[in-house]
Amino acid sequence: MEMLNELSSVNWSRAQFALTALYHFLFVPLTLGLSFVIAIMESIYVKTNNPQWRKITRFWLTLFAINFAIGVATGIIMEFEFGTNWANYSWFVGDIFGAPLAVEGIMAFFLEATFFAVMFFGWDKVSKRFHLLSTWLVALGSNLSAFWILVANGWMQYPIGTIFNPDSARNEMSSFWEVALSPVAIPKFLHTVASGYVISALFVVGVSSLYLLKGRFISEAKKSLVVGASFGLITSIFLFFSGDESAYRVTQHQPMKLAAMEGIYQGEHRAGITAFGILNPSKQPGDDKEVFLFDITIPYALSILGNRSPDSFVAGIEDLLYGNEEKGVVGIDSRIQNGKIALQAFKDYKEAKAQNDTEAMNALKEVIQTHIKDFGYGYLHAPQEAIPPIALTFYSFHLMVALGSAFFVLFVVVLYLAMANNIVQFRKILWLCVIAIPFGYIAAEAGWIVAEVGRQPWAIQDLLPVGIAATNLSSVNVQISFFIFAILFTTLLCAEISIMVRSIKKGFEEEHTPLMQSVQKGGK
Repeated sequence: MEMLNELSSVNWSRAQFALTALYHFLFVPLTLGLSFVIAIMESIYVKTNNPQWRKITRFWLTLFAINFAIGVATGIIMEFEFGTNWANYSWFVGDIFGAPLAVEGIMAFFLEATFFAVMFFGWDKVSKRFHLLSTWLVALGSNLSAFWILVANGWMQYPIGTIFNPDSARNEMSSFWEVALSPVAIPKFLHTVASGYVISALFVVGVSSLYLLKGRFISEAKKSLVVGASFGLITSIFLFFSGDESAYRVTQHQPMKLAAMEGIYQGEHRAGITAFGILNPSKQPGDDKEVFLFDITIPYALSILGNRSPDSFVAGIEDLLYGNEEKGVVGIDSRIQNGKIALQAFKDYKEAKAQNDTEAMNALKEVIQTHIKDFGYGYLHAPQEAIPPIALTFYSFHLMVALGSAFFVLFVVVLYLAMANNIVQFRKILWLCVIAIPFGYIAAEAGWIVAEVGRQPWAIQDLLPVGIAATNLSSVNVQISFFIFAILFTTLLCAEISIMVRSIKKGFEEEHTPLMQSVQKGGK
């Protein structure tokens, strides 16, 4: 009964963190991209001295402020959850995971917060150029915050720059720059922020299209539409390149995640990418059932994407589970045995230390270091535990790719029609732009699911399973907090949407002021 309660507690802790992260990621992408869109618009205003661009900038700044203010709340709660629900994780790797987050707070957040006041309150109080500088610094600060947070997350996907200290039972950082410049973290950051830029572009294009459909603020809406579509097209192209690099890194460092993303059970030479497929729900590793009920495959593409060679071998789930000696793939069962050796050596080390047996301590420390790369596998009971949810990972990945491709086409069409000055005539295209706004968020959330669910069962890849990382809490307590957060986050989301709608209805009015100014005036 106690074991069942512990398992339930872990699952509820996972659900609570997933809830917080999913809601948080509804707010963050718009902040990342809209900050640059606003900076571009204000740059045009300063360059041209056209008061219409000032009006446009201040309108989008208001929407940015609403989103930013509400997004901060979920981010703070998520960081506190590492200490409450994931105390074992925080103890085991806190020295490493905490470093990028500390830098984020000291460097990026302070930069962002310092110039917020100037950006919101500084109109007509500082020079135009200084205000513009403040806007760009806020944009830079927002994206620097994302960088350090994603460095921390990237380390969870590919833990490098660390040494396990058996005396403290903690992982200690051996190289800060190895962590900060991780080959996984950098592409992850670039791909994640690019997705945020696409979301912000969809938002700007969608809201502008709504004005054109209603015949309001035609001139301002057209200008916003051109900026949004241009920004979206450029960032969509960049999204493809960063996605390619991310996929390459996943192949090299998280092969089980890649196998789940593409539904590969048996490794292949000249492996193709499944452009569209329906998984066979009854398929299990080791059986002879077909993987797909239906699929369309692009030949050679996955080998090129994953290994930069059309003839290369891409390991499947069964290769990773049972091993493939010919291809040099070590099976999970072997890694479990190595992990158990490391865990046993660690237990023996503690006993030797208690007895002050220096010779035994040194010998056991060597054993631990020899098998440290498989340390986390020692907590697994069966190889199948290392398989992530295949269907969820596969469909999330393909949904993300399909929507991202559709957005690229949409930006091309919209920008062409806007530059031809006849976009207003194509009302179906304008409605499509409006409808596309929530699908940008769906694509981003699907990408987050691929990154995090595809990594399961690991809190830290190959080093610490989720079940061991969690705090031993009463499942009832976690359930209560889960529903409290669910109600709170839903309320915040509804509040944001309501305030956003009211601001959008007001539109590009001359007296339109940033959110903070409006609150100030209302309180006088």
